[in-house]
Amino acid sequence: MASGDLVPRQYGSFRGVDFRGDEINISRSPDSKNVWKDYRKTDGIRTRPCMELLTSFDDTVYGVFFYTAGSTDMILVHSGQKLYKVVNEQKTLIYEGLNEAESNAFVYNNYWYFKDGKNYLVYDGEKIGDVVGYVPVTSIGRNPMGGGKIKEDINILSDYRINTFCGDENSTEFHLDTIQIDSEIPEVTVDGVAVEVSKIIPEKGVVVLKAAPPAGYGGQDNVKITFKKTIDKNEKRKILNCTLLEVFDNRVFFSGNKDYPNMIWHSSLDDPKYCSDLDYYNEGLDTAAVKGMVAGNNALWVFREPSQANTTVFYHTPTIDSEYGKIYPNTHSSISTGCTGRAINFNDDIVFFSDRGMEGINGDITTEQVISHRSSLVDRRLTSEEEYKNMLLAEWEGYLVVIIGNKAYLADSRAMFQNESHYEYEWFYWEFSKRITSAKVNKGKLYLGTEDGVYSLTDADGDIESYWVTPKDKFSHPHYLKTTNKKGCTCEAEGDISLYVKTEKTGFELIGTFKDITDYFVGRIKRKKFKDIQLKFYSTTRFTLETATLECFIGGYIKR
Repeated sequence: MASGDLVPRQYGSFRGVDFRGDEINISRSPDSKNVWKDYRKTDGIRTRPCMELLTSFDDTVYGVFFYTAGSTDMILVHSGQKLYKVVNEQKTLIYEGLNEAESNAFVYNNYWYFKDGKNYLVYDGEKIGDVVGYVPVTSIGRNPMGGGKIKEDINILSDYRINTFCGDENSTEFHLDTIQIDSEIPEVTVDGVAVEVSKIIPEKGVVVLKAAPPAGYGGQDNVKITFKKTIDKNEKRKILNCTLLEVFDNRVFFSGNKDYPNMIWHSSLDDPKYCSDLDYYNEGLDTAAVKGMVAGNNALWVFREPSQANTTVFYHTPTIDSEYGKIYPNTHSSISTGCTGRAINFNDDIVFFSDRGMEGINGDITTEQVISHRSSLVDRRLTSEEEYKNMLLAEWEGYLVVIIGNKAYLADSRAMFQNESHYEYEWFYWEFSKRITSAKVNKGKLYLGTEDGVYSLTDADGDIESYWVTPKDKFSHPHYLKTTNKKGCTCEAEGDISLYVKTEKTGFELIGTFKDITDYFVGRIKRKKFKDIQLKFYSTTRFTLETATLECFIGGYIKR
C-alpha cells in the first residue's frame, strides 16, 4: 500500500445492532433505532411499521386475545377490570371484575379459557363465567355401609363429588366416602332414575333414602349419589391465583401463584376444568419463584428465579406409573443460572432471560444441558432497562420481540453468528411512542395493548423517526490519515433520507437531505485528513437502505 491509494468501502448486507462499542463489524450499527430487515420485501434495512389504532379503551389493556366461535372471529380485550368483545370494530362489554394485571388465555376444545391471577373463566362465544369444575366419581363399588374403591381424585375446582353403590334391597342409609359434607340435599338416582332423599346426616356423611333401592344387577353399581362438600377457598386459590399457563401433553399446567411460588399444578387429560388435589409438584426445596414454563424437546421446562440452592431449571417428562397412570416427575437440569425475566420456545430454541440477558439451552433431556448466551450484542442496554424483569415476549415475522416499557429488542432467528463455541442472534432496536402493556400475534400480525387502546403494527406508510449509524471505519488502515473521494457516497435507497457524517474531529454534520428516493442518491462527502469516519442515515418519514459505497484516499501516517 502506498500513499494516494484509493480504498473502496461498501456498507451492505446489514445484520443488526451491536451496542458493545463503536469499533465493530461494518455490517452492524453501534446506534440504530426503528429499523429492521423485512425479509418479505427487501434484503436491506428499512423503517419499521407504525402503530395503527384499532380500538380505544379508557383503561390499561392487560391482554389482547383472539377467538373464533362458530363463524364469528372476535378480539377479546382485558382492559382495566373489564373484558370486552370486539367484532367488526363493534365493542361489547361481556364481563366485569377482572384483576388489573397481565392476563393469559388459551383455547381448548373450542372453548376460550382466561386467567388473570384472580379469575379462571370460560367462554363459548355467548356465555362467560367461572369455570365449573368437572364432578369426579371419587368412589365406586361401594355397599351401603361403605367400602368400594377409589376411582378419581378430588377436583379442587369443584365442590361436588359422586359416589356409586350397589344396592342390597334392604338398606336406605348410604355412607359416603367422606364426612362433614354440606347440608345441601344430594341428587340420587337408582338405575338412572331420580329418587327421593329422606334426610342427610352431614357430619357423618350419610344419605338416607325414603325407600331401599333394589339389588344391583349382577353386583353392578346401581345407586349414584352426587353430593356437595365445599372445597376450602385456599385450595381453589391455588389455581385461581396462578398467572402462568402452558399447555403440554394435552394438559394445562399452572404456576405463578405468589403464595406457592415454587409450585406447579396441572389439569387432567383433555379437561382444563379438572385439577386433582394430588397433581402438583414442588420445583426445588426452597421458595425461589417459577418465572416461566416452556414446552419443548418432549418435556415441560420450568424456569425459576435465582436460587440459593442453585436449583433453577427443571424439566418434566411424561411417565407411566402402574398406580397413578401418567405422571410428570420433575428432574433438576444441570443449569444453575436463574431466570429473572421470561422464557419461551423461540423457533424451537428454548430460551430464558437471566440477569445477564438471553440464555438458550443446548442439549435435550437425554444429555447434559448447558446454556449458551444469545444476546451479547445488546446486553449493555437490554439488562439495564428499568423494567427488564417485567418484559413481554412475542414471536413475530421470525423475530422474538422483547418489549420493555416503550422499547423493543428484536432477536432475528434468520441471522445468527458463531461467538466462540456457541451461536447468538443478531438484534434490532425499536422505540414506541407509547408504553406497551400487552402483546399478541395473530395471523401474522403483531397487536399491542397500551394504556389507551389496542394497536396493530401494520401502518407501512406512517411517519416515524428512524436511523442507522455505521461503525467507526478506519478503512483497514488505522495508522494512516484518509481523505474522501470527491465523487461522494453513492447509496442504493428508497424514501427520504438525511445523510450525516462524523469523524474523530467533529460531531455528526449534515451533508444533505434527499427526498422521494426511488433508486439511489449521491451524498457529496468532503472530509480530509481524518482517522475514522461514520455515516448516519436518518429519516423522520420512512426509508430503505440496500448499500452505501464510500471511497477514501490513503494519506500519510497519523502524527501526534
